[in-house]
Formats: sequence, C-alpha cells, structure tokens
Amino acid sequence: MASFLQVENISKSYGDKTLFSNISFNINEGDKIALIAPNGTGKSSLLKILAGLDSSDRGGEIKFMRDIKVAFLDQNIDFNPQNTLFDEVYSRLGETYNVIRRYEQAIASGDERKIEQAIAAMDAADGWSAEQRIKQVLSEMKLTRLDQPMGQLSGGEAKRAAIALMLLQEADFLIMDEPTNHLDIDVIEYLENYLQKARCTLLMVTHDRYFLDRVCNTIYELDRGELFAYRGNYADFLEKREERYTNMQANIDKARNLLRRELEWIRATPQARTGKARYRINAFYDLKDKASVSLARKDMTIDVATSRLGGKIIDCENLTLRFGERTMLDEFSYKFTRGEKVGIVGKNGAGKSTFLNLMTGDLQADSGKIERGETLRIGYYRQSGISFKPGQTVFDIVHDIAETVETADGHSVAATTMLNRFLFPPETHNKRVEILSGGEQRRLYLLTVLMRNPNLLILDEPTNDLDILTLNVLEEYLMAFKGSLLIVSHDRYFLDKTVDHLFIFREGGAVKDFVGQYSEYREYIKEQEAEEARQAKAAAEKAQKNKPQQTSSAPARRKLSYKEQRELEELETMLPQLEQEKADLEAQLSSGTLAHEELTAAAARIGQIIDLIAEKEMRWLELSEI
Repeated sequence: MASFLQVENISKSYGDKTLFSNISFNINEGDKIALIAPNGTGKSSLLKILAGLDSSDRGGEIKFMRDIKVAFLDQNIDFNPQNTLFDEVYSRLGETYNVIRRYEQAIASGDERKIEQAIAAMDAADGWSAEQRIKQVLSEMKLTRLDQPMGQLSGGEAKRAAIALMLLQEADFLIMDEPTNHLDIDVIEYLENYLQKARCTLLMVTHDRYFLDRVCNTIYELDRGELFAYRGNYADFLEKREERYTNMQANIDKARNLLRRELEWIRATPQARTGKARYRINAFYDLKDKASVSLARKDMTIDVATSRLGGKIIDCENLTLRFGERTMLDEFSYKFTRGEKVGIVGKNGAGKSTFLNLMTGDLQADSGKIERGETLRIGYYRQSGISFKPGQTVFDIVHDIAETVETADGHSVAATTMLNRFLFPPETHNKRVEILSGGEQRRLYLLTVLMRNPNLLILDEPTNDLDILTLNVLEEYLMAFKGSLLIVSHDRYFLDKTVDHLFIFREGGAVKDFVGQYSEYREYIKEQEAEEARQAKAAAEKAQKNKPQQTSSAPARRKLSYKEQRELEELETMLPQLEQEKADLEAQLSSGTLAHEELTAAAARIGQIIDLIAEKEMRWLELSEI
C-alpha cells in the first residue's frame, strides 16, 4: 500500500506540560485509524497539526503524498451565520465553486476564448452536476431547509452541515475530531455505513466504541507523550494494551534488580571508583532512569454517596406540552420507580431535552399532573455544559457547592480530595475554567453534579467530549448506582451498558416504552422493516397474480388513468433521450469546435436539461408508485 502520510519527530507542549514529544508514525492508503487518549493529553492538538492548523514545537516533518486531497472535520465549526445553508456549503467547496463562478462570468462576458476555457474547467470539475450533488448529500444528512440561515441551525444541524461539507469534498484522507458528537443515532449509523464502504484513508478521534469497531482497523494510543499502534478493534486494543503494560512492568522490575547491584558497585570506595570505566557509570544513570518509571494509571474515581430515596420518584399523569402548533408530549403517563434506569432516544428535535426539563420542573406542562417524591434529590447534567464566571478557577467551582463531599462509605472528604479523584491534581486547582479543554470542563461539570449526592440522575448527552477511559469509569458507576437514572444519549454502547429500557420519542409527542437494550431495539426495528417489506412484496405479487380477476369495485390498488398511463410511457421514453442529449452536449462543449453563439446556446441548454431530468424523474416516481 502507498504511504499517504509520514510523520517524523513532532512535539507539542503548553507551558510546562508536554503533550507528546518526538512522535513518529506512518499511515498507509486504506488505513482507518482511531486515536485514543485521556482528555487534555493532545488528541485534538495532534489532529490540528496534521491538518495544518497548528505547528510542532521543535520542528519535525509532516509529509502527505503528493496530489492527495485532505479534509478536516474540527469539533468547533466556524460558519457565517448570515449565509443560507446551501450558500455556506456551496461556497466552501473550494475550486468547484470557483470553477462555476468563472464559468458564469465567462458566459456574461461573451468572450469566446474564456467560455471555452471555462467549459473545459467545468468538465474537469464536474461542475454541471455540483448543485444536484450538494442537495443529495444534504438530504442524506437530513438537512432539507436549504434556505435556512446558518445562525438558526441547532448544534446537531450545524454538525451535520459540517459533515456534509466534508463528504462533498470527496477527499482521499479524512481527519475527524469527534464526528459523532451532537448527531442523532440514525445519522451516526448513516455515517458509519458510509465510512465502512468508502475507499478513503481515515484518522479520527471518537468516544463511540460501536462506531470505532465498525469503521476502524487500527487504534493509536497517546500514552505519557508517546504513540503506540494496535491492529484490530477496541477489544483487541484493551487486550494488547494490557500485554504492553505487563511487558513494560517486567522490564522495569528487571531494571530495578540490576540497579540494586549497580548501586553497590557505584558506592564502592572512592579509590576503587577511580579505576572504573566511565561507560559503566553512564550506564548506571541510564538504568536508574528506566527503573524510576512508574506505570501507575491515573484513572478517574467516582466515589460519592447516593441520598436515600423514598417510594415515590416522579409520577406523571396525562402530561401534554405544545410549542405553538407542535405537540412535544401528548398525554404522557408513567410512574418512575426506585432503581429504574431509562434511556431516552429519538431524532434531534423530537423533544428529549424538553422532556427532561419537564421532569425537573424547569418547564411546566400545558395540561396533566406531575408529582415528585419528598426525598427526591435531582442531579441534572445538561447538554449545554458547565456554567462559570470569567476568571473562576477549578477550586472556586467546587468550593461554591460544598467544602466537603459525602462518599459511598459514609465518610466526608474535602472537595479538593474529590478533585484529585476526578483527575484534577493540586497544581490544576488554580487554573481558570475557561482554559480547560472541552473534556476537562465536562469532567469538572460531572463532579459538580455528583458531589450533591443525587438519588435521581438526569444525564443529557453525557458522552459528548468525554474520552473513552473516562466513559468506562462512568459506566461502571452508573451500573452500580442505587438511585434512578434518566439518560439521553446517542452513544449506543453507553446505552447498552447503563439502561434497562427505552423511551422512544416520536413525532407528535408520542412515547413508546421498549423493554431491552438499544441494540435489541435496533434489531427489532430492522426485523419490523424487513417484515413490512416482505408483506408489501407479497401483497404486490398477489395483486399482480389476481389482476385479471379483479373487479372495478374492489381494486388492489388504484389503476393509472389512460392519461397517466400515456404520461408514464412518454416519461420512460423521454428520460433516456434527455440523458443522451446531456451527454452529447457535454461532448460538444468539450470539443472546442462550436462557434461563440453555439457555445452560449449549448451551455444554456445543458442547464435546462439538468433541471428537466430532475423534474421528470420525480414525476416518474410518483406515477410508478400508484
């Protein structure tokens, strides 16, 4: 396989903190790689250096294969809020957009030589079908309001627009930073299927373990400033990582045994030492460095108490909520029980976060009744993240809540101790919150929610910006949590591990209760869809078989009228003719033999044909489905 990327000796530090030092690696054509590391250790920084948005501290070299196209999906998307969705995506297509603009300018100028050059460029860039391609990709990403200003898009819509732009670039090498954040599960599965089949090379940071397993064939781990590569899936990574730590520990133990013997030698009398070889003394200090390495892992520890929970949690009776003409919740009734763990899923905008705000009392229903238990203590982890004032430090944030925190064993510990357990060592306590990484802010926010000892945890997209290692710890805590849980998440792996049943939110405010894991629900949906398809096919075959015996009073399906039948036949003849005319015109435009007037007319006609084909294909589909 060809080498698409060669990286030699790149480094990155912030202040006195070294993220990585002199790391080197090679990525070949077709590699699909996931980068894993704790938050704040340099994942995003590494991706930005590769994408050319940042630089290595001490030189180093980054070489992409010549002529390959590279696309970068950043976590933070910078759009012009005044542009419409279509214009923003269209204008960011780089040379394709410029080619189309130059073509339009050439036609307006009437300069025959410029028109010929512009037509050749349009052919090379496939500019004739660019508009249709943009609309198709946006539709696949469930972005249908092309005239909507970018400033009015939700976080999920903006992320889908960024992904659509990345796909439209048709790049050879994709660099993606948390592509699944803020996406609903249907879009995640679409992107997953696309990347599985795409013949692209990929390097991405993701916390979604199902997504990782189904897309990637290699995992890179940033550990203590070094980069390690593992072939295989996430389970293979965990196994091989443990083997690496075991081997490293064995080497450290061996070095320590040697060090004890060498220490006796180095401490010999000064008279004896003067005759000793200098190389052995130097080797002693190298051995001392190897023996002093510690492999102690700094994993987050969640050890907070759960307040006592009475028999009543939240009782809902006929809750209805509308925003204007849209019904967000329709006659919802349910009694939550102690220890119940509910996952909430549905498309973006279906009302999941609205439902959580109803449960906490932040919103009031239009009708119906909701009662909360007297012992209820809610911990609400919001999707919007932590709130803080400019200049507030990590210590300020926790100290404003409490000076001590009750732990699961009934003891009280200082808030600073709890900060240490959440991977905020003493030297970080005076850091301003605004300079923390996104993942560090999320981890601090989680601590502020848990240190209040809630007995009902409400988590709205808790996996966004948390690294996989932190998620593993959080999952273990939630699985053992003695209170009740309400979780909104797009992370299928996370839902499978933490909840007992699902509330499926649908359009019109309907809520379906599904007992089982999310993976089981998806299998159930696929089986239903397959069964519906089988039934539809069987019904169609039966209708076709019995067609001569049907009476006009009870047809299996509405017959096409004579006029509609004639229209369908004409369309089936017309569409191939239009496609052939389009191909002929493209060939003529590329030939360079047309006169100026003929060039102008052909260019105008090809635009008309593209619109006409789209219109006639839509009508053909309508008639075919009758």
